Amino acid sequence: MLHPKKVGTILSNSKSDEEKQTNEIKIAAPMLDSIDIKDKNITADALLTQREFARYLVETRKAHYFFTVKGNQKTLLDDIAYYFADNLNCNATFETLDYGHGRIEIRKIWVTSELNDYLDFPHIGQVFAIERDIEYKKTGKKRKKELVFGITSRSADEMSADKILKIVRKHWGIENSCHYIIDWNYDEDRNRIRTGFAPENVTRLRRFAVGLMKSKKVENVAQKMRQLSFNVRSVLDYLKMTKNTYATECIAE
Repeated sequence: MLHPKKVGTILSNSKSDEEKQTNEIKIAAPMLDSIDIKDKNITADALLTQREFARYLVETRKAHYFFTVKGNQKTLLDDIAYYFADNLNCNATFETLDYGHGRIEIRKIWVTSELNDYLDFPHIGQVFAIERDIEYKKTGKKRKKELVFGITSRSADEMSADKILKIVRKHWGIENSCHYIIDWNYDEDRNRIRTGFAPENVTRLRRFAVGLMKSKKVENVAQKMRQLSFNVRSVLDYLKMTKNTYATECIAE
């Protein structure tokens, strides 16, 4: 699955946020060129909800998209929101209830194919609305309710509402996992690095380190980071670089 946080870009700090987003949109398709994605489900956040990208996935690569719809596609968002304004009062197409981590989470999804020919977006197979209703039992936080709209090129015959919900949840899980690990283990939200290219370079190094550990099937990234931080040599052993490093040190002497 693909979402903007996974699309790496090498951008100057002097560029505006709009320029950076434009570059991320342009680089999404080239990054997929070397990957076999035929008949695969490609998920993306609102930034990549673009007509050209949708055509690339469906027409060129024979894949299927699951896009989030937000304000960057205002007409599309308004049309979908208008349709669901009344329909959300009806029973959801599918609903789940989860308990855990001190909270109760209810997820509802409404799905329709009635907008396929009306919406100005290529290859729409279904339109959906997902509501997340979270009640925090232990912490006493206020109840949180979120409503998200989306589109997919999968038709109703190919993809049921419960499967759409599972795919979108998996996308959210990947995104939340990435943000949580970086924010919690590196405390990136309070990062004081501000000069030149340093902020972007440091965050790339952090994500690279997390990616290395995940590639080795590490379940607890925080625990592994603590183990490696106690002994620099163990990092080289972990990456299987010990022999080469030792040889280099001997030559240098």
